[in-house]
Amino acid sequence: MAANDTIADMLTRIRNATLARHQTTEVPSTKMTRSIAKVLQDEGFIGEFSEVGEGVKKNLVISLKYTGKNRKPIITALKRVSKPGLRVYSNCRELPRVLGGIGIAIISTSSGIMTDRDARRQGLGGEVLCYIW
Repeated sequence: MAANDTIADMLTRIRNATLARHQTTEVPSTKMTRSIAKVLQDEGFIGEFSEVGEGVKKNLVISLKYTGKNRKPIITALKRVSKPGLRVYSNCRELPRVLGGIGIAIISTSSGIMTDRDARRQGLGGEVLCYIW
């Protein structure tokens, strides 16, 4: 299935997999989804991820993280901010703080995909892709 908004598709697949308490989920692999998965892994929201398949049909297999005996998901919520129909940009002074710093905002900057904290530290603004907490 071809998706116009690969980021929203990725976030929805992760959200559905965590609600169903799946161990892993598959997401179509693009440069953007790989970069977002790398940021999520660095921030501790997901475990390992790997690329499977060949040619155009490559997928990312993302392992999800849970805590405790009840298997409570580490990712509480994911929210897409900038959409294809309405892009949301922010400079470094106006970058959003998600839940007072508990969550992260993923920003697409001229230096690549990074968290709001890293973008603020480097003095970069960009497109606010999504919030995760």
